[in-house]
Amino acid sequence: MDRPRLLFVDDEPNIRLTLPEILKMHGFDVTAAATVPEALAAIHAKTFDVLIADLNIGQPGDGFTVVSAMRRTQPKAVTIIMTGFPAFETALQAIRSQVDDYVVKPASVDQLLSTIDDKLKNHTPAHQAPFKRVGTVLRENKQAIFDKWLRVCKANRELGSVRISDEERTDHLPQVFEELTDTLDRESSSEISKRAHKAAAIHGRKRYEQGFTLPMVHLERSLMRHIIYDMVQQNLLAIDISYVISEMIAISDSLDEQLGTALEAFLAQERVRRAS
Repeated sequence: MDRPRLLFVDDEPNIRLTLPEILKMHGFDVTAAATVPEALAAIHAKTFDVLIADLNIGQPGDGFTVVSAMRRTQPKAVTIIMTGFPAFETALQAIRSQVDDYVVKPASVDQLLSTIDDKLKNHTPAHQAPFKRVGTVLRENKQAIFDKWLRVCKANRELGSVRISDEERTDHLPQVFEELTDTLDRESSSEISKRAHKAAAIHGRKRYEQGFTLPMVHLERSLMRHIIYDMVQQNLLAIDISYVISEMIAISDSLDEQLGTALEAFLAQERVRRAS
């Protein structure tokens, strides 16, 4: 009987050197990878029965990228995520349809072997729900994105030093978000709409009056960019991967356009103030 072929992905050298050898001793044909590119190259070069990937490979959530690639190219393979964060259990439960199981570090060898054996014997490839576009994921998680952005801004030493209400801090977000998703729907232009241009200019003038600096206005938009990217990363298994790059570029372009308009209005307000 052929030895089960297993791809093990982890960026921790000690684990990568020891655990694969133990798995080999228990009858597996193991390929080890330390990075996402290495893992993706292995997936396209060989066929595997099992994938075991750390949740965080270099960057938080990178394990999802590897799982997503395996699901799309080798849907019959068992996929198992390893995480050092037990609290992540809730999030993993939410994507059960995409990940066969998970183990919490440090997992015992017996536990890991038992999990692999059970999934190989009883594995039924998960029914793949229709993939979503990035815009759909963002709309579904809009409030979570707003809430996280507000928390991060208030916790930031510079941004939090400006004493304004939560409503004043977030009043521009609905328009920013609407323009982002509209841009993804349009797909034909990276230029922001006239309505969004006007809203961004108002935002720039308001931030000047509220006592923000230019770097602070830029930081706010940068934080929004990172939070949106994190949300896409968290939902990568459900997203139509063929559109991800173009849609992320469109998001970045839209944020940059809106930021540029806001900064121009900020500077114009400053010139008016100085002239008077």
